[in-house]
Amino acid sequence: MGSAPAFAGGTARRGAVRSCSGMTSVQDGASSLPSPPGPIGLIAGGGRLPALVAEGMRAAGYSIVCAGLSGLCSPELRSLSTRFQEVGVLRPGSWGRYLRRNGAHYAVMIGRIDKAAFLHDWTAIIRNIPDLTAVRIYRRLRRDKRSHLILAAVADELALAGVRLIDSTTYIAEHMASAGVMTQRGPTAGQQADIEFGWPLLRDLLKLDIGQSIAVRDRDVVAVEAVEGTDRMIERAGMLCAHSGWTVLKGARAGHDRRSDVPTVGPETIRNLHRAGGRCLAVAAEEVIIVDKPATIRLADEIGVCIVGVEEDGRIPR
Repeated sequence: MGSAPAFAGGTARRGAVRSCSGMTSVQDGASSLPSPPGPIGLIAGGGRLPALVAEGMRAAGYSIVCAGLSGLCSPELRSLSTRFQEVGVLRPGSWGRYLRRNGAHYAVMIGRIDKAAFLHDWTAIIRNIPDLTAVRIYRRLRRDKRSHLILAAVADELALAGVRLIDSTTYIAEHMASAGVMTQRGPTAGQQADIEFGWPLLRDLLKLDIGQSIAVRDRDVVAVEAVEGTDRMIERAGMLCAHSGWTVLKGARAGHDRRSDVPTVGPETIRNLHRAGGRCLAVAAEEVIIVDKPATIRLADEIGVCIVGVEEDGRIPR
């Protein structure tokens, strides 16, 4: 979930899929949803995205049952939701119970969670006492805690509780990155060369499931994202680059589960990139969410950062 690992969503496939846990989960497309105004669930982490999804749900005519993660979710979700309750971050069993009790059998899970804090900081775990569902997930994944495996396991547990996660971009299609140059200024010849050089490398990195972004300058990889998230990688790249003008490339893991694993950029990404000396952001078209897309593009134009959407084959449409 942007500057830190997140859960989010995309075009889900209907049918059974074998998850990381060996259990069978179901991904349901929008055609499986109840007709408005039937209730739909929203499991909300941090950041602006949950509110954008809630606004999209309301525009579609749904009543919203929101389980807001305590200490992370935005207060504005209370007014956007028909029913709202804060739930513990490490108590996913309560998420499913609350949604199902209020008639929501389908839900979007979206928003930012700092995975590094909750998996590697024992004080955070103590402050957020895990329930039995969280313990079960932790034990199942104790040898491999990559983000997509954690999120798939959460989806499995929610399905067992009677709540099926759907594509989290269903209600924010207008905020997906589009192919081509999205800002007034396109990439310079040097930035274009860096994109052409870096895009195949990014695709290989995504297959390894290490991170979602790399920073490139003069056809050289300056930094690679890991568990710290894109914003902190940008800060690190800025310390390593003596001159401004470098490029960040961001995409989605191959075969990513768009119920919960959609990469995100937004205004803060643009500010951080500019502050660190970067001047170009290249993102995978239709695979990356741009939070508050019109405002993010306006900000990029104001401060001189170009944003481009790159197609799967690495091309940037004119």
